[in-house]
Amino acid sequence: MLPVQVRLAMSVIPTNWEKGMSSLVRGTMRGLALAPLAALGALGASAQDASQVSAYVDNSYLFLIGGLIVMFMAAGFCMLEAGLVRKKNAAMQSMKNVALFSVAGLMFWLVGYNMAYPGSTFLSGWFGIPAFIWSPSDSLDTGYASASDWFFQMVFVATAASIVSGTVAERVKLWPFLIFTAVLTAFIYPIVASWEWGGGALDTHFGFSDFAGSTLVHSTGGWAALVGAIIIGPRAGKFVGGQVHPMPGSNIPLAALGTFILWFGWFGFNGASQLAAGTFDDINAVAQIFANTNMAACGGVLAAMILTAVLYKGKVDATMAFNGAIGGLVSITAEPLAPSMGLSVLIGAIGGILVVVTVPLLDKLKIDDVVGAIPAHLVCGIWGTMIVPLSNGDASFFGQLVGVIATGVFVSIASAIIWMILKVTMGVRPSDEEELAGMDKTEVGLEAYPEFG
Repeated sequence: MLPVQVRLAMSVIPTNWEKGMSSLVRGTMRGLALAPLAALGALGASAQDASQVSAYVDNSYLFLIGGLIVMFMAAGFCMLEAGLVRKKNAAMQSMKNVALFSVAGLMFWLVGYNMAYPGSTFLSGWFGIPAFIWSPSDSLDTGYASASDWFFQMVFVATAASIVSGTVAERVKLWPFLIFTAVLTAFIYPIVASWEWGGGALDTHFGFSDFAGSTLVHSTGGWAALVGAIIIGPRAGKFVGGQVHPMPGSNIPLAALGTFILWFGWFGFNGASQLAAGTFDDINAVAQIFANTNMAACGGVLAAMILTAVLYKGKVDATMAFNGAIGGLVSITAEPLAPSMGLSVLIGAIGGILVVVTVPLLDKLKIDDVVGAIPAHLVCGIWGTMIVPLSNGDASFFGQLVGVIATGVFVSIASAIIWMILKVTMGVRPSDEEELAGMDKTEVGLEAYPEFG
């Protein structure tokens, strides 16, 4: 046994071995203590990256799914128009809608997208300097896949062209119409869109607000359609001897199907215009937009039905009800998020009333709108745009009015120039004999309903 003095000395003064062991233990314990903190730091960075990727995926999916739904609206326009034209023009109307969608896609790729979102502008933001031929440029920092945004924006421009198609149906030749569509989708619509969504003059100078396009899309198509209807003129036999001669559509159930498809498509049109779905607030906003959009359509239908029943001795006009739905949807498109559901019903209902009132007004002015697109898209587009400040305090009535007037003036002048050039060069109307025989036979060479010819 060691002497007590030695043991006491050893207990107070560690040996070199004991010192080494003590340092090892302390280092190990310190490492164990700090390891969770380092792991938490790495986990935080990883969680941040994962959250950013998740939002990127969610936002891209919103654009893609919303774009797919809006693309289906092309089928809605096709069915609505094919049902509301006479049977001798149904094949022509169907082909026009397929063709215009194809032209819109091509022109928006070549120049339209970069015109709507230019890298630089001139004349105080009224016109952009685009690059030709859009190409994707992806980065996690943008928050979404660039091609998903391009696709979503492209299906919007096809909607504007479809509005023109329905108005000037049954008396416009195919190729002049497609040339006009090319100019509309490459230049006219993208320039208007750039004023607000591309950070142009209406956005920066006037605080104009158009959430999903009551003016930028629907009124643009409506103004182009109105000018086209005036320059091309009415269908043969529509206005004779001061009287309006009704020309009923060939297939009302088909028109009803088209209405439902458009109604469905509007959820993508308005909902995906939130432009993000990767946060709690964003996805709740998308849900509220869906609800408000639906209620506006309901209000438009019922208001149109009630008013036609009053005006036409108890009879409800089915076509007015269909356009009442569309009018309600267009009316809520400028601001589908801020209103309450009750206010959304009211906004849509007034849109439905405007449709019923405007249709006979156009007849008095001898403007032939085959499917009622001018009341539903132009008039209700103006109404929806002007009522935005009621629910959105960031918008002003003056700024909204400037946007409405600027769009009307520019689109009308540009459309008139193109329609007139087409009229004096290649001609836009078929001959009287060809129009009487129907566009299916003279332009398509294929009848939609050959057994009833």
